[in-house]
Amino acid sequence: MIQFKVRFDSIVPPSTQLFNQIRFVIASNQYLPGERLPSIRQLAKTTGLHRNTINKIYQQLEEIGLVESIVGSGIYVKSRPVEHNLFLSNHPQFIQYSSAIASINKNVDGMLWQGLTFSEIQKLFLEIFNWRSLCSTQIIVTVPDQDIGAGKLILQELKNALDIPIQLVPLKKLSQTLSKKSSVTVVTSRYFVLEVETITSTYGTRLLPVDVYDYNKEIEIIKVLPKDTRLGIVSLSTGIIKVAEILIHSLRGNDLLLISSQANNQNKLLNLVKSAQTIISDVTSYSVVKQAISFVRDDLICPPNLICSECYLKKRFD
Repeated sequence: MIQFKVRFDSIVPPSTQLFNQIRFVIASNQYLPGERLPSIRQLAKTTGLHRNTINKIYQQLEEIGLVESIVGSGIYVKSRPVEHNLFLSNHPQFIQYSSAIASINKNVDGMLWQGLTFSEIQKLFLEIFNWRSLCSTQIIVTVPDQDIGAGKLILQELKNALDIPIQLVPLKKLSQTLSKKSSVTVVTSRYFVLEVETITSTYGTRLLPVDVYDYNKEIEIIKVLPKDTRLGIVSLSTGIIKVAEILIHSLRGNDLLLISSQANNQNKLLNLVKSAQTIISDVTSYSVVKQAISFVRDDLICPPNLICSECYLKKRFD
């Protein structure tokens, strides 16, 4: 789990650093719904920020629906109704007819004989039930219009996991789209859940907030980069770039020279690959970055070390 810390020598205000760190650990499910966050006193001690500043940060997080304050107890990640896993359902409905039960028992016996455990068999049954349920439902991925790149990343990863209809709808058009559809499940990142929930609740539509990847592997790499390393960040998502920049400033202050670009900004991307010594890219942008490096290879003294982030969403197969 991330250790909250701020760098006062960074160009990013310390309060902005802490706000984004807390928001990130909630969005990546490193703090679970209902779990207590560090107290104002604890954060003041570990970060050096004034208690009033931390109190204002928690108030901002409460306003966007990520935390809730319980008088006399503390600050907690806001709990939500039971959520369903897109990859593994938690509530199969079993047919209660005796012949069906006999058939199920026979299949379970066969799988046990093959060496599967009860836990593995349960997972297989749940996957099947979830699959049948989703086949009759359309999935809509939605994100704010200004970060449509995040929606493209979610859409791509869901398409790789689920062979069912999935549509990307900008948040601005979500209400109009839902008014014309039935049997829809709306998917969004926890970063945007409050904005989306305001719309889906009007139509009684099922909403699934998904967790983002925690980037622990990338964070560990960034921690040990030599001082003055030119570090490039490439993603389809402007939101990922912004959060990455703030988290990196929190970790390293001005020790690193940060360069960022969206994958579809060709001129900026070419300048980045010419300058950066290490580049971290999302998986969808990875091939574009490799092509850019090949395109300018003759101008490079030493090609940058290119690191591909595994995913945008936290995988939940376990």
